[in-house]
Order: sequence, then C-alpha cells, then structure tokens
Amino acid sequence: MLNRYIGDKAFYRRVFGVAVPIIIQNGITNFVSLLDNVMVGQVGTVPMSGVSIVNGLLFVFNLCVFGASSGAGIFTAQFFGSGDDEGVRHTFRFKFLICIVISALGALIFLTGGSSLIGLYLTGEGDAAIAAGAMEHGLNYLHVMIWGFLPFALTNTYASTLRETGKTTVPMVGGIVAVFVNLCLNYVLIFGHFGAPKMGVQGAALATVISRYVELLIVGGWTHLHRRSNPYIVGVYRSFYIPGKLLKAITVKGMPLLLNEFLWSSGMAIMNQCYSTCGLTVVPAMNISSTLFNLGSVAFLAMGNAVGILMGQMLGAGRSTEAIRDESRKLMVVSVASGLVFGAMMAAVSGLFPRIYNTTDEVRHLATQLICVSAVMMPFNSYTNATYFTLRSGGQTMVTFLFDSCFVWVCCVPLAFCLSRFAGLAILPLYAICQATDLIKCAIGAYMLKQGKWIQNLTT
Repeated sequence: MLNRYIGDKAFYRRVFGVAVPIIIQNGITNFVSLLDNVMVGQVGTVPMSGVSIVNGLLFVFNLCVFGASSGAGIFTAQFFGSGDDEGVRHTFRFKFLICIVISALGALIFLTGGSSLIGLYLTGEGDAAIAAGAMEHGLNYLHVMIWGFLPFALTNTYASTLRETGKTTVPMVGGIVAVFVNLCLNYVLIFGHFGAPKMGVQGAALATVISRYVELLIVGGWTHLHRRSNPYIVGVYRSFYIPGKLLKAITVKGMPLLLNEFLWSSGMAIMNQCYSTCGLTVVPAMNISSTLFNLGSVAFLAMGNAVGILMGQMLGAGRSTEAIRDESRKLMVVSVASGLVFGAMMAAVSGLFPRIYNTTDEVRHLATQLICVSAVMMPFNSYTNATYFTLRSGGQTMVTFLFDSCFVWVCCVPLAFCLSRFAGLAILPLYAICQATDLIKCAIGAYMLKQGKWIQNLTT
C-alpha cells in the first residue's frame, strides 16, 4: 500500500529537482509581495484598498498571459521529452507572438475602462469619501502598472520554456533578483527615502515595472547567451514561421486553456466583487487574507507546475500507462501533503499576521477569520490544482476547461451572486460556502483521473 502512494529516493529527487526552484522563486516573490503589500498598507487602509482592487483586476491579465503560453507549453514539454529542438523553437515563437497581442489588448482595456472596473468594487456600505479615495489611488497605481505588461509577458515566454525544458534554476534566479529590486525600490519610492520623491502607491507600481524589466533582461539574456544549452533559441527570431499543422494543433489545444484562464480569473474577480458588496471593510480584509494565502500556496502551486512538466515529459517519452498512473498518484500525495503543511502554518499565524497592517481592528478581525477559512480549504485546493495540471499535460484542455472555468461560472459565480444579493449573508458564511465548492471539484477531478483519457502522447 505504501509503495502505491510513496515513491523512492529517485522519484523525490526528480520531483523536488523541478518543484524546489519554483517554490523558492515563487516563495521569495510572494514574500516580497507580502512586504510590498505591507508597505502600501502602512500608507493607509484607503490606498491599500485601491491597490488591492487593481491587483485583483491585473490578476486576470496575468492569467491570460499564462494560459496563452500554456497551450504551447504542453507541446514544448513533450517535444523536449522526444528530443525535437525544432518543435520547441516553433512553440516558443507561438508564445512570443500571442503574449505581445495579449499585452496590447490588456493595455487598451485598462486605459479605456479602468475607472469603471475599479468602481464595481466600491459599491458596499461605507463612507463615500473612502470610496473616492480608493478610486483615485487605484487609478494612479494602474496607469503606471500598464507599462509593465510587455516585459511581464515576454519574461513568461522565456521562463516557461526554460522550465518546460528542465531548466528551472534560471527563472528562479531572475525572479529572486527582480523581487529584491522591487523591494528596495519600494522602500525608496513609496516613502521617499535617499532623496527620492515620496510617491506612495505610484512608487509601488514604478518599482514593480522596473523589476519586471530587470527580470526580462536576466532570463532572456541568459537564454540567448547559452545557446548550447538552449539550441531552440538559435535562429528563433530569423522568421516567425510556425508549421500550419502545429499551429492548428496548438490553437485547438491551447485556446481552451487561454479561455479557461480568462474565464476562471474573471470569475474570481466577479466573486470578489460579490464579496465587496458586504461592506467597504471587506476589500482590505480580503487583501490581507489573500496576501497570506498567496504566500502559503507557493508549495502546492509549484507542485502543480512540476506535475504538468513531469507528466508531459513522461508522455512525450512514451512511458507505459501503468508507470504514468503510478507517477501521477504519488505526485498527488506530495501535492496534498504540501497543502496540509502550509494550511496548518496559515492557521497558526492567522491571528498575528493582520496586526502588521496599519488598519482598523474591525478589518484585522475579519481578515483573521477569512485566513482560517482559506487554511482549512488549502489541502483541497492542492488536490484540484494537481488534478488540473495532470489532465492538461495530456492535452485534455477541453476537459480542464469544463473542470475549471465552467465550474466557476456554472456553480461558484451564481452562488456568490445570489447569496450576496438575495440571501443577505455576512461575508464570513458567504466566503466559507463559496470556498467549500472545491469539495465538488475534488470528486470530479478524482473521477477524471481514474478514467485515464488524459494519457496521450501528443508528439506522435
């Protein structure tokens, strides 16, 4: 029984060889984001509310970039597993082009409709002056952050390809350097140290944009300087030719992923808007809770990436069905275990973490309660995340589309909308009920894995 769920030393070396660099990078990134969030929180509750609303909206853009490149990434991992450098080169070109298009569209949408989008989150009960202040700070922050769209998208193109070809250390180093640049510039620009102007939330945005260019320079520069390690990069920009058959295959497999990430992230944004109708204190409390959750979720999210990469490489290498199922089962155990550990850690600090923010006792108390709900659900989040990446590794993008975003829009969004508008629930039971819908996804995911239709070699 133990052998079914626990791997040998070689298994864990392989898993942690992929996952640990991602954990370190994401952990440091989210830790510095936490410090960034706390620094903005020291400016006041109102600026923190404006920034948190914008970051929630930018989350939709970020996941669209991720989803667009992920469709090609399925093929990248499998081409790499089969030793096809030309195939990797073509998938890189696809990522590059689609990320530029998404960056341009994202900038256009936020420039023309930013104030309307922010205003959706400021309709709850509270002082009108607070809502107006949050709107002003949010717009100031957004107009600077737009300049970071392109470097973020291009960094994702390089970093995702490096990870899918087994080189997870370089994106980790680039991410670490970038977040420390961001942290140092935050200290200087938000509060006006060392003779710099005191820019507040605009300083936080400017620091983030600069750090994104630094990360692109490191990750992209290393890739081009080490051509022997990255043969696919040779001649990648001499033309943007992609074979029609492959382009069609990536589009067929990848568009559901892009649509999935857009619908899922926009669904989350709408659910947060539903939560915000419970009062203006909900926005800063949710910001505090989600900041700690993001830090606590680095392990299971990294495990999800590792699952997708390792499963894709095994499928591309033509491993047996039984070996693939065995590896998948053991990866699930590691993912859920990471969720249990970090969920327990979140619960342990739930009463202490909100105290580091310069906000009211009411916001701190609400944030503590929301953190506890998130901590309880983290092992279930871990399982659904690993299930998603496993199904996706075999090209089951339409299945993952139904499993992920369709579930959000068919179940979660209507539930949050009805309970917030018609049932008159307070934020805590509303949030707990909506989060508990992940239990249904766990059951659906287990059934899909057992079916085994995701076990496909796409390179053939």
